[in-house]
Amino acid sequence: MDAFYASVELLRYPQLKGLPVVIGGGRRRVDEAIRNLPEGGTLADIPVDAFARLKDYTGRGVITTATYPARQFGVGSAMGLMKAAKLCPQAIILPVDFDEYRRYSRAFKQIILEVAPLMEDRGVDEVYIDFTDVPGGQRDGGRSLARLLQKAIFDATGLTCSIGVAPNKLIAKMASEFNKPNGISIVYEDDLEKLIWPLPCRKVNGIGPKADEKLKRFGIETVGQLAVRDRDWLIANFGKATGAWMHEVSWGRDDRPVVTESEPVSMSRETTFDRDLHAVRDRAELGAIFTRLCEQVAADLQRKGYVGKTIGIKLRYDDFRIATRDQTIERFTDDAKTIRQTGGLCLKRVPLERPLRLLGVRVGTLAKAGSPEALAPAGAGAQRAAAEQVATTASLF
Repeated sequence: MDAFYASVELLRYPQLKGLPVVIGGGRRRVDEAIRNLPEGGTLADIPVDAFARLKDYTGRGVITTATYPARQFGVGSAMGLMKAAKLCPQAIILPVDFDEYRRYSRAFKQIILEVAPLMEDRGVDEVYIDFTDVPGGQRDGGRSLARLLQKAIFDATGLTCSIGVAPNKLIAKMASEFNKPNGISIVYEDDLEKLIWPLPCRKVNGIGPKADEKLKRFGIETVGQLAVRDRDWLIANFGKATGAWMHEVSWGRDDRPVVTESEPVSMSRETTFDRDLHAVRDRAELGAIFTRLCEQVAADLQRKGYVGKTIGIKLRYDDFRIATRDQTIERFTDDAKTIRQTGGLCLKRVPLERPLRLLGVRVGTLAKAGSPEALAPAGAGAQRAAAEQVATTASLF
């Protein structure tokens, strides 16, 4: 979906279309504007000047998404709002409304399933679809069906989407970015050299900033330059699994099927603070936040019927560096106290001298509660490990 969160907001605030808008804060100004509406007025009647501007924002929030006019100023997802204010101070800032986004997400996915039942859900605003056996799915290289889906989604929701059609998920994902917004891109097997190889390596889903930086040190900046490197050389420099994978994707190879139902890999909760917090000076406040996050993750696990055995923490410092640590315990759990105790062990392994702006808790290595895997004996060291965890309940937070 095209700038999904922002597009949903523009449906209820059409007066903001064509303006730079970011999603991530500004609840108070919106509430005030709604209260000041005349009797019989609608959200579309709120004057543009009544909305909060990015230049007036103070806090530690980050941007969830931005409209395309805002992106032209270099503003984008996951950017700190204070940094974005320097790039586009005139941008309008709106609060996040996840309930509304989920409602629209369910709506557009239901429309897709009515046309093409083989759909892999990749989050609130993205899916993979298998066109292979859909009537008309091969017509005009898939363009006819893509147009049908675009029209059906727009007619039902008012939202636009960009679709990439290709022989596999890897190339389809890349193609979906070619003609945003509201575009359709068809990539055939013979188009690899012309359309994919000139792209920067970062355009490959799975090549992150660290790997990209290392590739650049070797003089590899495009997918084509990656493709001409010998497979053994890539393995020697990036490891057996990653090197072999890089070689495959640079040649457009991806045999992953469209998976209609998938189990969650992990569950997590995190929060960005209104002000920087220090592990010593703000220990009580951080401790309360840490406990609440652990309780929220535990509640998520229990509600969805999962248990996990890898507990992790995530910290973002005031200089935006991120630190993560995790620890695997011997018994699966959905218990908030156990999650907090193990998370406390993880916190002992990270530097805490600098102020913090974000704290997160994650539980991975999931299994269904009551499954044979979850009920299997923990092993000889379980009681000792549990005792060690209890002994470290007084964590840094």
